Amino acid sequence: MIKSGRHLVPIIPMKPIKHRIHDLYTHRKSLSTKSFNARGKNVSRCKLCLQNIKWCICEHRRQLASNASFLLLMYDDEVLKPSNTGRLIADLFPETYPFLWSRVEVEQKLLDLIQNPEYQPVLIFPDEYAESEIVFSESSSLEFSGKKTLFILLDGTWREAIKMFRKSEYLRGIPMLSFSPEFVSEYVIRKGQRDFQLGTAEVAAMALECFGEKPNAEALKQWSNVFKESALLGRNKRPISTLTPFSEYIEQFEIAHEKAIMAKLD
Repeated sequence: MIKSGRHLVPIIPMKPIKHRIHDLYTHRKSLSTKSFNARGKNVSRCKLCLQNIKWCICEHRRQLASNASFLLLMYDDEVLKPSNTGRLIADLFPETYPFLWSRVEVEQKLLDLIQNPEYQPVLIFPDEYAESEIVFSESSSLEFSGKKTLFILLDGTWREAIKMFRKSEYLRGIPMLSFSPEFVSEYVIRKGQRDFQLGTAEVAAMALECFGEKPNAEALKQWSNVFKESALLGRNKRPISTLTPFSEYIEQFEIAHEKAIMAKLD
């Protein structure tokens, strides 16, 4: 137990339980007529986090509460890729709903979720593609009277995301959240990245930050760092002397996770 003020917060290693993206992964594999050969196909991988079994991160997973939820539209084999970061959102936030995208066969559950009166869907996409949609920026208020925000993310390459947007009529008219170049630039600089390529989990973290849940956003960022370092260690060719101990990445995530819990309790 960790004491913080009048609260006692239990820090318990999370058992590797399944979430919806694990189920979608199993479903997508069942549709394949041949094995999906990811980069590093000869690596022995954990069946849940898909990382090298020696650097499995499942036992460190811890969930968080959020006033937002997430809908991931995943392009074809995206869910099969060990490099996919959409699963990191589901690792932390139970209300993450993944769907395989199809141009012609749209799941009724997907449409029902978007049309559910308890949710306010918000599509995260560049405003240059907006037509009649309402567009929010990072400085906008994302509070909707009595409704829970449902962030919709298009999970795939940039070309695939554009295709999903243009070929999905049910996304028309949904309010959009678009980040300004200045906001993205500031985020990238804070992350210490050398390019402006952001993964799905990083976009979700930016959305949470705009939504006023900075502690949750920070926890997701730190969990992304754990994931990235695990992936690098699984195929590592870097000199050992140059590596930051993996335990430090875990510790930073646990600190951020605790702060996110305390922010909800206060």
